[in-house]
Amino acid sequence: MLDVAVIEEPAAAEASLDPIRSRILAALAEPGSAAMLAVRLGLPRQKVNYHLKELERHGLVELEVERRKGNVTERVYRATAGSYVISPSALGAISPDPARSPDQLSGYWLLALGSRLLQEVGALLTGAQRAKQRVATFGIDAQVRFASAADRAAFTEELAQAVTTLVGRYHDESAAGGRTHRVVVGLHQIPTTPTAPRQLPEISETEAGQEN
Repeated sequence: MLDVAVIEEPAAAEASLDPIRSRILAALAEPGSAAMLAVRLGLPRQKVNYHLKELERHGLVELEVERRKGNVTERVYRATAGSYVISPSALGAISPDPARSPDQLSGYWLLALGSRLLQEVGALLTGAQRAKQRVATFGIDAQVRFASAADRAAFTEELAQAVTTLVGRYHDESAAGGRTHRVVVGLHQIPTTPTAPRQLPEISETEAGQEN
């Protein structure tokens, strides 16, 4: 079982979002048959069996073992991953694209960057899994609390300068056999919880990701 599986096909994404099927996927963190899942989830076995076949058809569950019990064959399934991520590629032409609104101060641009990051890393992981290889990646996740908007602006400027310096130092366009990597750095406020009073979030988070 994979830790995380990336869903790239629209039909598979639709199947995973069905409430009953998502419950089945969660329940199949431990292998089970349709009869076992029916008991766990309090659903009719026939309904569970139908949804299991659909999940199997889209590669979200897989047969672990098939065993004979008298005149009945029991099929035991397991989820193909502990959790799933839907790639923006499943949205096709309407998936976010940073090139459409390249405003570095826009939250929408940051979302588009994150969308592209998810899509590209997802494609890398899918290909690596098929080839039984590892993907070289790197990420930073940190939190910083600014005393003022001026401090935040100064931090952003210094961070941009530092990244620009590093990229200029190590980028080699003519390197034979070199591999192009993407570096993404984002800064955003951490949203308050839904139950908190309406106010602007005060804690900020810095994220950096690099993919091969």
